[in-house]
Amino acid sequence: MDKQSKPKHPKTNAYATSVASSSEGGTEVSSLEWEEIAMTQEEDELICRMYKLVRQRWDLIAGRIPGRTAEQIERFWVLKNHRRSQLR
Repeated sequence: MDKQSKPKHPKTNAYATSVASSSEGGTEVSSLEWEEIAMTQEEDELICRMYKLVRQRWDLIAGRIPGRTAEQIERFWVLKNHRRSQLR
C-alpha cells in the first residue's frame, strides 16, 4: 500500500508579513498595520495568565473570553508585546 505524503503547510505567524499572490491582485499587509483591539483590564489579565499556561493556543484562550475570537486574542497579544519591546 502506497502512502502519499501530505504537503506540510507552515503555521501562520502573526509577526510575519503575509503577502497575497500578485495574480490575485492582493496587497502586502504588515502585522504592524493591524487595528488595535480594546480589551478590558480583566480580559488583559486573563490573557496574560492563560498565555503563561498554554502559550500560543489562542483558541483555548479565546474559549475563556466570551465574544472574542482566537484571531482577536492573538492580534491583541502581538500588538501589546510589540509595543512593550519598542519601549525597551
